[in-house]
Amino acid sequence: MKKIFFALLLFICGCATTSDFDPIRTEINQLKKDSFDIRKETADMKSELKAELENMGGKTTEAVKEALKGKEESFDSLREAMASLRSELSGVSRDLQTLTGRFDESKYFIDNFLKEKSSDIDLLRSQVTALESQLKELQVKMTQKSEAEAKTKAKADAKKEAEETKKTEPTTEIRDPEKLYEAAYNTFKDKKYKEAREKFEAFLKEFQKDKLAGNAQFWIAETYYAEEDYASAIVEYDALLKNYPDSEKASGALLKQGYSFAGMGDKKAAKGIFEQLMQKYPKSKESELAKKKIEEISKKSK
Repeated sequence: MKKIFFALLLFICGCATTSDFDPIRTEINQLKKDSFDIRKETADMKSELKAELENMGGKTTEAVKEALKGKEESFDSLREAMASLRSELSGVSRDLQTLTGRFDESKYFIDNFLKEKSSDIDLLRSQVTALESQLKELQVKMTQKSEAEAKTKAKADAKKEAEETKKTEPTTEIRDPEKLYEAAYNTFKDKKYKEAREKFEAFLKEFQKDKLAGNAQFWIAETYYAEEDYASAIVEYDALLKNYPDSEKASGALLKQGYSFAGMGDKKAAKGIFEQLMQKYPKSKESELAKKKIEEISKKSK
């Protein structure tokens, strides 16, 4: 910025010198030339006058007077020209003094201007240095803040992970199997079959040998049957018959297994299951239902 101001001031100063001093120099040179010409003309006139006076040695006084009168007029003209030239030179001198004063004034203004701008530049430099220092301090604070936030986040994540681990840890709380079974059965009655199935499966996982385990297995199969997923139902009924053959739900599992095969369109398999039920549990209510289903299948076949 300082270089720009300095160049601008030099340009202004240069313009003043070119526009103001050059015409004055030209005028002074012209005046010098005119003065030289007048002096030369005066010297020539003196020489001519001397020569004429020598040539007039035999002439009359009147003739000499006339000649001198003419020369005197010429000298008067030269005197007037010299006076005018001195006047012009005096005016030029005054103009030169005025211009010199203006130049000195401009130089004084430029010097003060440069001093002021130099002070401004020094002030700007000190401000920039202060800003750089503040920026460095801010960067340090930001770094410290980021590190603190990272530590806080790490602590929060560790705490959250510990809480989640605590939640997933096996509980030592004593749970009542009958209440769990009842809750699952109530969910089944509300026709929330998937949720009921998950609860019965959780019951079997925790109380596999409980007296209600066979019933829980039966209701798992029933959730699939209610959803008309007969293939899954057949598998779950069969699991009851294999794992809990003495369950009170065994005959019911055979009957619903036969119904599932019938629902899938496999009448032969269904009839085989019903006959097995009638043979194994002949006096049961399920046996009578199986007999009716066989008769129904037979009628439809005819």
